[in-house]
Amino acid sequence: MSDLKITRTDSGNKDFQDLVVFLDAYLAEKDGDDHPFFAQYNGIDKIKHVVVAYIDNKAVGCGALKERKERTVEIKRMYVLPEFRGQGIAKKILAELENWAYEVGNSHCILETGKKQTAAIELYQRTGYKVIDNFDPYIGIDLSICFGKTIGKDAILQ
Repeated sequence: MSDLKITRTDSGNKDFQDLVVFLDAYLAEKDGDDHPFFAQYNGIDKIKHVVVAYIDNKAVGCGALKERKERTVEIKRMYVLPEFRGQGIAKKILAELENWAYEVGNSHCILETGKKQTAAIELYQRTGYKVIDNFDPYIGIDLSICFGKTIGKDAILQ
């Protein structure tokens, strides 16, 4: 793999916005008739913590943090272009998001993914995420699976 560079930015970043278009098309295909329900929770306006992964100055992946409750952020908008998957890029994006979350005072990350997103589920399990009860707005949604992880120094204490 060529040099991977991960940049911290916000949701105003054009490369992030372009990747989200691909992500939304991918999810619409995967989710089918259920896509409108999930799409309503995936707006990207005013996200302060976004990372974009680049290879040779080409944006190839992204992820974001959404503030939730005290010391907890939600991992959102994780995506890697299909031709760049299987190279560990998503794992590096996730690690950068966790580091940033910890740096700004958080101790927990939570996230939701669809049960049909088997590659995403495998990534989260491989990186230490544990299945948790579905959180709002995914409570009672059978197609959703939620994960949580303690990050930073607090993670060592578990």
